[in-house]
Amino acid sequence: MPDANHPASNRRSFLQKSALGSGLGVLASGAVHGSSPPMVAVRAERLPREVWIATISQQGLQAGDTATMVRQMLSRMDEVVAFHPDIVCLPETFPYNNVSGTLPSMAERAEEPDGELTRPFAGFAAEHNCYVVCPIYTRHDGRVFNTAVIFDRKGQVLGEYHKMHPTTGEMDDGISPGSLEPPVFQTDFGVVGIQICFDIEWDDGWQKLQQAGAEIVFWPSAFAGGLMVNTKAWQHRYCVVSSTAKDTSKICDITGEVVAQTSRWNHWVCAPLNLEKAFLHTWPYVRRFPEIQARYGRDVLIHNFADEEWSIIESRSADVKVADVLKEFDLHTLDELTRLSEARQCECR
Repeated sequence: MPDANHPASNRRSFLQKSALGSGLGVLASGAVHGSSPPMVAVRAERLPREVWIATISQQGLQAGDTATMVRQMLSRMDEVVAFHPDIVCLPETFPYNNVSGTLPSMAERAEEPDGELTRPFAGFAAEHNCYVVCPIYTRHDGRVFNTAVIFDRKGQVLGEYHKMHPTTGEMDDGISPGSLEPPVFQTDFGVVGIQICFDIEWDDGWQKLQQAGAEIVFWPSAFAGGLMVNTKAWQHRYCVVSSTAKDTSKICDITGEVVAQTSRWNHWVCAPLNLEKAFLHTWPYVRRFPEIQARYGRDVLIHNFADEEWSIIESRSADVKVADVLKEFDLHTLDELTRLSEARQCECR
């Protein structure tokens, strides 16, 4: 039997006492997976473009009225605070999901972006110095929209996105489609965009967000989306974060790989993403990779996907910018390469 006074036993005891009940903890190297007890995060020195993202699943939350659901969501968000997230994403129109009582009409649910329902979440953003993606119904010029409001670190409205592609059921209930030109939002860590639920069945919004320079796209939704979420990430070379009313919410890197996700055991996750990276077509640039590794060593990581012939170049140093590495070794991102190829194809036609 292990000695209770042994350092290893003491450490295990400390970790177990530090575990967060329903959340999934994060170590300095990234998200913890599996059955190991989670650990309260320590704010270590971070990379210049490292962003800590939290996403919440509404799975398991039930309420008799909207006010109770808001309190329950805030309580679940409080569990994330120890990880000092830069941004927290909530599910689509969460105040009205899983509510058993009689709901007001769609017109009555709609409010101003900084209205009564959102005010507590604006307060959360200000108190914890983070951005919050807060999906509700809003009213503009007599029209009702399925909206995601973004609050900045001071709790001020940074902007809002209106769902481009509502369902027929939503439109029957009085929801208007949003603009076909989705906005992007400049944060202090990068450019973000939003799509909502049924938007995932169309590619126009996702493509326009890529063209507008989005680095992270948040996807509040009523359903989990599964592999569609991963596909949108690698297809458009940006990170995608889902927050769902049921099943799995997840954080996907630009390759579509899952960095962290919820499950029946954990209803939120918080994990870091490094935005200082580039997505390349491996050939012909692989010929320069040995030079890059010899020049930068551990300061630059190169991750090759053999079958897809993708390569990710990532800076792990505050002193190294990926754009400088690409320029130094005459490399092009996949997006640049396809634009150059299309221009040449047009010439040759």
